[in-house]
Parts: sequence; C-alpha cells; structure tokens
Amino acid sequence: HEHVVSIMPQNEYIELSRKRHGYRLDYHERRRKKEGREPHAHSRYVKKLHGLKAKLYNKKRFAEKVEMKKKIKLHERKEAKNKKEDVVPKGAVPAYLLDREGQSRAKVLSNMIKQKRKEKAGKWTVPLPKVKAIGEDEVFRVIKTGKRKRNAWKRMVTKVTYVGEGFTRKPPKYERFIRPMALRFKKAHVTHPELKATFCLPLIGVKKNPQSNLYTQLGVITKGTIIEVNISELGLVTQSGKVIWGKYAQVTNNPENDGCINAVLLV
Repeated sequence: HEHVVSIMPQNEYIELSRKRHGYRLDYHERRRKKEGREPHAHSRYVKKLHGLKAKLYNKKRFAEKVEMKKKIKLHERKEAKNKKEDVVPKGAVPAYLLDREGQSRAKVLSNMIKQKRKEKAGKWTVPLPKVKAIGEDEVFRVIKTGKRKRNAWKRMVTKVTYVGEGFTRKPPKYERFIRPMALRFKKAHVTHPELKATFCLPLIGVKKNPQSNLYTQLGVITKGTIIEVNISELGLVTQSGKVIWGKYAQVTNNPENDGCINAVLLV
C-alpha cells in the first residue's frame, strides 16, 4: 500500500511558469475581450444594488469619475494664458482696452512633471486619512473609589497604550488614569510600503492620536494613530550616510481587538 502525495502548485507558480514558458498564444486576446466585457458584468451587478450599499458604491464611483475627468482635463490642456506683467503696449490704446492686461500664451508644464509633483505632494498623506470617532465612554471606564464607592473621578483606559521606558506609576491613591499592564505595548508590526516587508520594531512614542490631545498625552494607541518607531535595525541611511533610527508610522488595525499593533511606515 503506497502513500500517494499530490503535489499542489506552490507560491508564485503562474509567474514562474510564464517566465519559463511564456504566455498562452491566445492570452492577450482573451484578456482584451474579458476587459471589454467587464463594464457589462459590472452594470449587471450595480443594477441589483440598493439601500446603503448602493449609496456607498455611488459615492466611490463618483470619486473615481472626478479623478478620471481631472486627469483627462490635465492631458487635454496644452496651453495656458499667462498674464504679462509690466508690459506697456506700443502706441495709443483705446479707452476700452486700458483695463485689459496683456496676455501671452505659454506652454503649460509637461503633464508628466505635473503628475510627478502631485505624487510627491501626496507622499506625506497618511494611509488612513479618516478614522471613526471614539467616544470617551468607550476609551475610559469609570472606576468608583472610596469606602462607600461614591467617588467616580478615576478612569481605566480600555485601549492599548504606550508608556515609555522606565515608566513609574503615580501612587495608586492619586492616579487618575489607570493604564493596565496587559494593554501596554512596546513593539509594533510595521510594514514598509516600498519593500513590501513587515518588521517587528520597538516603539519610541505616540506622535499624534487623531481622536484627541488627551489620548496623545496618555499614549493611547487606536486605529489611525501616528506612532514613532525605532527602525535602526532596518539599516536605512540618510544621503550623508547617517543611520535613520526614528520614523513615523500609522496604525492600521484596532490593537485592542487583535492583541498586536499593525502599522504602515510613512516614507
């Protein structure tokens, strides 16, 4: 009785096969046809949408169309009128032309350069520009104190926090915000968007929590928070050859639910 092992294709087997043997002869033609059929299949799907899903879909589609129209306009506009400054026309000018400024037609910057500039400007935009607001009642749990449990000025933080190295608690009697040990994190899983790799890096601090300034001061880490991580082990260097050791990253998950901090490096 022989034990038969079926070998399943592993990893990037399609890409590997294409590298070795090339594409199927009809691949490009079939792909072109499939792409041609796509809008029809799409419209069939859209016709069935209703309610909130339809609203969300329409909003997304609208944003896409606006972006597309902007791009088309940018490519169509070849010339722009630029005002001439301090140009005095020769000879007498009729009264009705006196308030007009001289204009010269100048070539607009090449579209490619414009696109590059746009990309560069967008480089500092964060992966998650908008986050859902979290109420204080969700972040803080009221702790009743005193012999009769009448005092309610203490709060326990229910989210993940970072307290820094060598942190010492205030005396428990006077501690207003209690940050539980189980929710204090020291490391984060940071993904480098260009290297497409994830590293477990130590935290340096919480730069900004978009929810409120108080959360930033307390070191509360929620989705969308900008944290500072130590990337010295990645070995990235500046142009002058100095090792970069601190860089910002944005948290992309809900750490209190997942038990770990996932973030994307802002490069």
